[in-house]
Amino acid sequence: QVQLVESGGGLVQPGGSLRLSCAASGIIFSINIMAWYRQVLGKQRELVATITSGGSTKYRDSVKDRFTISRDNVKNTAFLQMISLKPEDTAVYFCNALIQSSDGWRDYWGQGTQVTVSS
Repeated sequence: QVQLVESGGGLVQPGGSLRLSCAASGIIFSINIMAWYRQVLGKQRELVATITSGGSTKYRDSVKDRFTISRDNVKNTAFLQMISLKPEDTAVYFCNALIQSSDGWRDYWGQGTQVTVSS
């Protein structure tokens, strides 16, 4: 069974940094796009950043120049390096990936990791 597990969230002061990780496990044939989303309670989930298997990246405007998405294709892991964090970055961050397994191509989500930016 394919699973995505995030880690690395926590409480950080404004201006601080955090690095999130997302590890895919199970019998995986291939991973296409990996992405990070975030959601504030009562609001819609929003796309933060994406990365293709070839390493092409895209970001939402509010995190450009502060967040960096990367991936390790050997370890089936994605990362989100976040610097200069702001209180408005506070949210639950979710990992998402399009994965090929014995079930074919499917969209998978992690359970989420809380990021709180507060003094």
